[in-house]
Amino acid sequence: MTAQYPTRGSSHPDALPSRVNMGNRVRRWMPTLALVATLAAAPSASAESFGGVSPPINGGIQASGGAVVGGSKSHPTVSGTWAVLKNGLAYAPSRAPAEVKAVIWAANQIRHKPYKWGGGHGSWKDTGYDCSGSVSYALHGGGLLSYPLDSRGFMHWGASGRGRWITVWATNGHAYMVVAGLRFDTSGAGESGPRWRPEPAWERHFWARHPAGF
Repeated sequence: MTAQYPTRGSSHPDALPSRVNMGNRVRRWMPTLALVATLAAAPSASAESFGGVSPPINGGIQASGGAVVGGSKSHPTVSGTWAVLKNGLAYAPSRAPAEVKAVIWAANQIRHKPYKWGGGHGSWKDTGYDCSGSVSYALHGGGLLSYPLDSRGFMHWGASGRGRWITVWATNGHAYMVVAGLRFDTSGAGESGPRWRPEPAWERHFWARHPAGF
């Protein structure tokens, strides 16, 4: 179908604009067209555009202008409200509550541990962790959990639904969590064991729970 361009004062709906009016119209559109061209040429979000820090995959992108990395080696932070991942290490967002940051930093401490069935349930410090044991460890580090839970226990833990900062996904046989946009899970591509996983998670048939207030 041919686009319709009625002229100012034209009485016929199919009348085309004059060359003068068309030129004015094009000139008015030029700033918009230039902006569209600039955006189309801009590179997509990458490690380079965030100062070497990759933006989160699960649910968030860092604000434009670049992320500012700070904190210490054991307490890394990044500006904004979303956590980011760099070389397997999660950077806690500067605007997150202290408890959320502590959960991320606690998870970082066991991110190289192997998968171990029942790991983390007999003792907080273990040689390996299973799915619910790793989630329990991290939440305990943030002061949000007093004792380890298995995946079935997480199905009824806390408040129902997704949280503002933390969401635990649990079924009868598996549990993982998403903190400030990053997924912490023992299941995924690459090594088994507790890791920050960049690939999207499988959420069907999982119960979403979160710590009240977070």
